[in-house]
This record gives sequence, structure tokens and C-alpha cells, in this order.
Amino acid sequence: MLSPAIIRAQGTRPIRIGEINSYSSAPAFTLPYRRGWQLAVEQLNARGGLLGREVEIISRDDEGKPSVALRAAEELVRRNGVDLLAGAYLSHVGLAISDFARQHRILFVASEPLTDALVWDQGHRYCYRLRPSTYMLAAMLVEEAAQLKATRWATIAPNYEYGQSAVRWFMHLLRSRRPDVEFVGSQWPPLGSIDAGAVVNALAQQNPDAILNVTFGPDLARFVRQGHDRGLFRGRSVVSFTTGEPEYLHPLGQDAPEGWIVTGYPVTEVLDDTNDGFISAYAARYGEAPTMGSVVGHALISSLAAPIEKLGTLDTEKMADGFGNIGFDTPFGRAIWRAIDHQSTMGTFVGRTTVRNGKAVMVDWKYRDGEAMLPPDAEIRKLRPAI
Repeated sequence: MLSPAIIRAQGTRPIRIGEINSYSSAPAFTLPYRRGWQLAVEQLNARGGLLGREVEIISRDDEGKPSVALRAAEELVRRNGVDLLAGAYLSHVGLAISDFARQHRILFVASEPLTDALVWDQGHRYCYRLRPSTYMLAAMLVEEAAQLKATRWATIAPNYEYGQSAVRWFMHLLRSRRPDVEFVGSQWPPLGSIDAGAVVNALAQQNPDAILNVTFGPDLARFVRQGHDRGLFRGRSVVSFTTGEPEYLHPLGQDAPEGWIVTGYPVTEVLDDTNDGFISAYAARYGEAPTMGSVVGHALISSLAAPIEKLGTLDTEKMADGFGNIGFDTPFGRAIWRAIDHQSTMGTFVGRTTVRNGKAVMVDWKYRDGEAMLPPDAEIRKLRPAI
């Protein structure tokens, strides 16, 4: 096997990936995400690199702002000469980078943004998306929510593309399974600026049987705290996007809600040999357990490396059309890039929240394969008009 020093000695320019993410505005997710892709790049280069060349990541912080992300993309392409773009955390930032990629005909692999617009109504040949989408997460949660006795639902979500998409798909999918349900109200706090007390009071006045929550990070912590203090969750079911992810769940500690139905990553459990190997390598490198961000960052590199190796080229047009139906490994197991809409089949876990030994954890979990959570191809063709 070739070491990075031998690769450089061959006189071949490194493969350069331009990575853009919200490192300063969303560090709880993106800093572990960066450690994940750093570990994967180190492992890849130790095995001889990609196409006989060292892989180099040139990373930029978008500050959670589309305008900053676009300047970074321009610099990475024009000045740094990257072979492709990757990354993004917030959905509206990911959409901005995707449009840049379309206009400039450069491949963009969106690692984290969850909006379905990336691969459906605003999808195009130069954009692929790694994580399960809002539709996929909603479908996973609806499988559980449809079994609840609740008929009156209220929702709370950040007022931007991701939150709006999550609520829209959850409502659509739950109504299709349970025609008897009604949605009695929605709260739309601004991202990162939730007035949790006012939101909790408003939800309580709507008197729902169950609540859909899409807040995350500091907004989630404030919502949980005020909800506990004001008795909002007493006697009510709560279904919640991403709350089971360690970066959002573990900081809640003993204040974590009991019995919420969530998507996430039960990192405290032994899942299988593949995930155990990833956890061990990550802990040995960084001295801490991985989070969902770590999983996504690590999977990002393999999701790029496998198709590039198989195609044997970095030609943008060939990558844009050629990633489809190529498989790659992730810490959650094998996934593929779908040719029809450029969505990966990487799945995630659904379970419930609890406090165990003073720590917030996810229990009663099951893995949901991403492929099984997507609509039929005929529906995809309606959702993605460019097909």
C-alpha cells in the first residue's frame, strides 16, 4: 500500500475537495462532522489514496449564511481549483450551493441539508445528497405516530426551509395513514431565537393530544426546559425529528424528556461490528465517542471515494451522471446513490428518549433503511420534473 509520502512523490496533484459548512454557527453538529471526515481522509490516504493520489480537503466556514457559502464556493472553484464541492448543514445554505453548482457545472455532494428540494423540485444532475431527507425522516416517524391514539396534533418547527418541509411531509404522510387526525395549530419560531415560554403557552392553549417537534440544538434545549416547567408534555405524546442524535440529546442530561419518539443515533449501544469498529477508531483518534455529525462526515468521504474509484475519473460530467447505483460503506452499513433522484439510501435509527444513570439516551431503537422510506419511482418523477 502506498503511503501519502509515496503518493506525493509520484508528482500527481492531490484530489481536492472543497468543503463548506456551518462550523461557527452550528458547532455541536459540524465540529464532530469535521472530525469524522478528517478520520476518513486519513484512513483513505493510508490505504493509498484515491486513483493513486492523495485526497486533500480544503474547508471553509459558511457562518450559516448563504451569501458567505457562495463566496466560499467561488473561491474554492476559482482560486483553489477543487475537483468538486461538498458539505453544508442548513437547508437554505445547501440550496444556495446547489444552485451555484448547477450554474458552474461542478459536482456538489450535500452531506447534511435535509430539504427534499435538493433532490426533487430543485434537483439537477450536479447535486447529490447523503443524509436521509425530511420526507424520509417523516416517513420513519409516521410509522410510529400512526399507532398513537392521538387525533389532535400541534407542530413546532424553525421557520425556514427545513422546518417547513418537515412539517409539510409529516402532516401529509400522517393524514394518509390516519384520516381521523387533525392539526390544530403550528408554531414557527425563528431559527436560533426561540421564545420558548411563549411557544409553550401557545401550544398548551391549542390543547393537542400530541406534538410534532422539529427544533434542534439550543432551541430544543430551551423548548424542553420550558415545556417541563409549564407541564406541556404531561399526558401528551411527542414525536421529534433528530432529537435522538447525541449532539442534541446528550446535552439535555437529566432534563431529557421521557418517551419521545425520535430519530437519531444510539451510540451508547452496541449496534453491530461495522459501527463498533467506527466507534473504536473514532474514540482512539479523538478521545471521545462519535455523534451523528461524525457519522455523516465519515460517510461523506466513502460516498465520494467509492464512485470515483469505480468510474476512474474526476471528470465532472461523468461523475454527475455516473454516481447513480454505485454503493458505498457507511458507519451504519452499506448504502447506494440512487440514479433516479441522486438521494443516497443511507438510513437512520428510530427510538425513544429516556434518562438512564443520569444520562439522556435513546432506547427501543430500530434501524430504518433509507430505500424503504422513499416514494415509488412514478411519484419521484412527478416530484423531480427535470427527470
